[in-house]
Amino acid sequence: MELFKIHTPLVQPVPLIANLPHSGMFIPQNIAGQFTPYILQSLPNTDWHLDKLYNFLPSLGITVLQANYSRYAVDLNREFNETLSGNFWSAIVPLQTAFNQPVYIKNPSAEEVQEHCQKFYIPYHNELNKIIQYKLKQFGKLYILDLHSFFGPINDQICLGNVNGKSCDESFTSLVEESFINQGYQVVRNKKFTGGYITRHYSLIKNVATLQIEIRYHLYLDINQLDKPEFPDWDVPQFTTARNNFKEIFTSIANQLSI
Repeated sequence: MELFKIHTPLVQPVPLIANLPHSGMFIPQNIAGQFTPYILQSLPNTDWHLDKLYNFLPSLGITVLQANYSRYAVDLNREFNETLSGNFWSAIVPLQTAFNQPVYIKNPSAEEVQEHCQKFYIPYHNELNKIIQYKLKQFGKLYILDLHSFFGPINDQICLGNVNGKSCDESFTSLVEESFINQGYQVVRNKKFTGGYITRHYSLIKNVATLQIEIRYHLYLDINQLDKPEFPDWDVPQFTTARNNFKEIFTSIANQLSI
């Protein structure tokens, strides 16, 4: 399995990269053998099927970088620092889920954690940096959308995170917000989800603005499947409706950037 996929624009490119760090579901065999049965069966807190939900993006001129590996193999939206394994919300290699269930039968050694980082984390961010630099040369200014989905801790439909106004200018944030509202979605800003490492880190690059978009599972998945210890299906009516609506939303965003 490839570490990631790059989907290049199928039409005239726009200065926009979409990043999908948590939708992957692949776990290497040697790591899977260390996981608890519950994790292997359910992969909780995955950004289920966002690769399929957003598969229209290249047709709008948007470049997409999509992770194939599960966030339990390596969490690409966490900072590389001295604490590489541990808490779900801060570590590159999480040892518990968001609900504190153990991920591993036996936690990985320090050497194994370093191996995860070297094999999976660093190459992904190297590729993202490469794409960013190429697009900056092409356009001079660039926007990155970090795309996620959630089930709790808030009940809102869409949450936009721009690090409380620090990672993205007001005009682009408003453009995205209004595009969702025009399709009938309820939107909040920086409510719990202010932006993870990718949003915070890459906004520090000159002429790069970043915005995290969190969408509630219920908008595109069958709510009756969400509490079951298995992967929810994407081939449901909610999914088709959401994808059609989102295509309209992102068409509006892309059109504004191409002006």
